Amino acid sequence: MTAAVPLRLPRAVRLPGFDAVVVGLVVLIAAVAVVGPLVAPASAFRSDILHALQPPSAAHWFGTDDQGRDVAWRVVAGSRDTLLSAVLVVACYATIGTAVALLAAVGGRWVDEILMRLTDVVLAVPGMVVALGFAAALGPSLRSAVIAMVIAGWPMTARLLRGIVRTTSTSAFVDGARLLGVSRTRLMLRHVLPNSLDVLVVKWAGDIGVTVLVLAGLSFIGVGAQPPAAEWGAMVAAGKGSIATAWWCALFPGLAIALTATVFGLFGDALQVRRQRGNR
Repeated sequence: MTAAVPLRLPRAVRLPGFDAVVVGLVVLIAAVAVVGPLVAPASAFRSDILHALQPPSAAHWFGTDDQGRDVAWRVVAGSRDTLLSAVLVVACYATIGTAVALLAAVGGRWVDEILMRLTDVVLAVPGMVVALGFAAALGPSLRSAVIAMVIAGWPMTARLLRGIVRTTSTSAFVDGARLLGVSRTRLMLRHVLPNSLDVLVVKWAGDIGVTVLVLAGLSFIGVGAQPPAAEWGAMVAAGKGSIATAWWCALFPGLAIALTATVFGLFGDALQVRRQRGNR
């Protein structure tokens, strides 16, 4: 569910300065997520039924929803819940997956077998099933969706990193450190791990975009963030009932989801291209 598929453009399509534009958009989206909720006016959260479902105008650029709340400011305010939750998910499952992979590499054959079989078991369970299970146990909420995605996401990192660590462990510089008497734990932490994470950093950057999509999807089907939260998926779910007469309620948060997912997918692609150039 959380494995990222980088959105790659053919070289002929990549324009000069393309990567700089992508990085700039990432910085802009991150800044909006951090600052936006702090400056959002009360109209983003306070109901005003007398001005409900007004179309986009100079006063309300994205119109108002069924409670009379300004959709534009709700998109800005909701960026924190959506984007920062996605970053939290990726950071947590990256940490857990890295720890499991290192334990498997350091702990010997039996520890490796047990951890990798556990990894395979979790990988075999669809992430959506995990999310629905946690929603049933903890109640539908953004917290439940985040926990479910962390549990569903760490095995992929563990599996990939374990293979990369094995390959890196056969390098000449690792053999040299081993001959000098470096302990196995120190060898992994100081020599193998720092030289094994470059591929996964690229993956994690792209994973943020995929996670934004999945979190929004979970909220849309009712197991993630719940109204009146200004989370993008929840906003789309709340607006779908009036899509024929008030299309702006679902359109603009949906566009925010699509734009953010695309930008972070391209960011992962830009990092991959830079990494390939550095390895030449």
